[in-house]
Amino acid sequence: MNSDSGLKHRSLYTVVSIIVLVILAILFAFPLYWIITGAFKTNASINATTPDWFPKEWVMDNFRKLFSKQSAPLWELAVPFSSKFTADGNPLIFTAGPVVPAAIRWLVNTVFMAVMAMILTCITSAMAGYALAKKRFRGRAMLFTLIVCAMALPKQVILIPLLREMSSLSLYNTIWAVIFPTVGWPFGVFLMKQFSEGVPGEMLEAARIDGAGEAKTFIEIVVPMIKPGVGALAIFTFITSWNDYFMQLIMLNSTSKLTISLGIAKLQAENSTDFGLIMAGASLAAIPIITVFIIFQKYFTQGIAMGAVKG
Repeated sequence: MNSDSGLKHRSLYTVVSIIVLVILAILFAFPLYWIITGAFKTNASINATTPDWFPKEWVMDNFRKLFSKQSAPLWELAVPFSSKFTADGNPLIFTAGPVVPAAIRWLVNTVFMAVMAMILTCITSAMAGYALAKKRFRGRAMLFTLIVCAMALPKQVILIPLLREMSSLSLYNTIWAVIFPTVGWPFGVFLMKQFSEGVPGEMLEAARIDGAGEAKTFIEIVVPMIKPGVGALAIFTFITSWNDYFMQLIMLNSTSKLTISLGIAKLQAENSTDFGLIMAGASLAAIPIITVFIIFQKYFTQGIAMGAVKG
């Protein structure tokens, strides 16, 4: 009887858990659903007193208006630190591709910014976390303490020094002014240190005995073992960089250099009542975020699970 009672209790718990999770999933997914469906509605349907939960008429007018706003070359990249070698003191800028709507250019800018920030942050954080976890050097504990304290430091506190630094390096109003401040993310170093703690010291010693250098040991032994953590950090970094509206607003001002978040805000300022146009831009901005999460979700869930076990 006790066994049957326990089985029924677990079954009831499973059913209730599933119901709660489904309700939470619907609540969290509903804003995305509302934005995507709103992008295909008419303004009359969007502004109706009684909301239309599903478009009665699917229209593409909002996307046509979005892609008809201004135009710019598909690709424009300023070479970082190149202003030191040019006669006029301006950075070298390369443009490529056809002239496209500004929304496409904003999306390309944002994808490049988020991907570069993700790659550079994962590389530097993995190396720094490994060094703090497995290397013994003077001041290691103090350095790690400073990194943890920096996690609680608001970005607004260092805004003025950061802005002056980017200006002195002639990186202001380039996409690099948003990328480089993200690379030294204290949370990334902290996360990678926690994962690197789980790397067995015996394997590192065996690699050194076999004649492997530091670079080979790190790439062939450490990186495969902390891959779930790197995957989780990749998602965190991509989303954080993508949504860092404040830093993008401060560092970028040219129309051709805007990100999709700034572009949507600009459209909202210019078309304050055109919610369909704004929802079309928001739908476009959601595509890369969803794509990255789908690609890295396996590593993300593994990283969360391993972190929970360590905790």
